[in-house]
Parts: sequence; structure tokens; C-alpha cells
Amino acid sequence: MRLSSLIVVTAAAVGLAGCGGGKNAHETTTQARPTSTVIPIAIKDGKPVGGITRVSVKKGQFVDLVVHSDVADEVHVHGYDLHKDVDAGGIAQIEFRATIAGVFEAELENRKLQILELTVK
Repeated sequence: MRLSSLIVVTAAAVGLAGCGGGKNAHETTTQARPTSTVIPIAIKDGKPVGGITRVSVKKGQFVDLVVHSDVADEVHVHGYDLHKDVDAGGIAQIEFRATIAGVFEAELENRKLQILELTVK
């Protein structure tokens, strides 16, 4: 009986020790994702509204490219080799971490039309 009581008490102590190291039940330990740089681009009549968008970000930063297009095509981020199809009247969203320094372009691939110049420093 003593041995089984000791095992139960030990198991309970070990279980409680792993419950958060002194944090109360209302605290959370979730980590928020770092803020992304959102790059919105509108395509109207098959061309980027306002011309080529030019954006600079720091290396390691998250990028969220959001292309609203009135034509069907493929959005391609060169250098990172990221592709996303977009339907006419649709949205293509490409999220990535800018881990490579340099100057990169994104284009409507089939039209060979540059829509973004992204500088990563």
C-alpha cells in the first residue's frame, strides 16, 4: 500500500512539474508570427495599376504578395522560384520569407510582364 501511494504521489508531482513552470492557467505560450510586409498589386486590363511596384524589405522579413487580377495568368517571383496561378477576377497570394539578398522581379509569367521589383537587403 505504501509503495502504491508513493508511486501515485510521485506521478502527480512529475505531472505538475511539467505544467508550465509557475505560469497560471490563464497565461498562454503561443508565439505570434512576425509581421509581414504586404505588397498589394492590382492588375487592370492586363497591366499593373500605377506601373511596376517597387518595394524594399530586410533580409529575413516575411513578405505577403497579393495580386488582384482581371486576367488569368501565373504570378512568378523570380529568384525565389515561387509560382501561383490567378484566375481572371481572382487573387493570387504568395507568402514567403525573404532569405536571399538581391533585387528580384515578379511578373505575370505568360504575358512576360513585370509587376514587382523587390529589393532584399
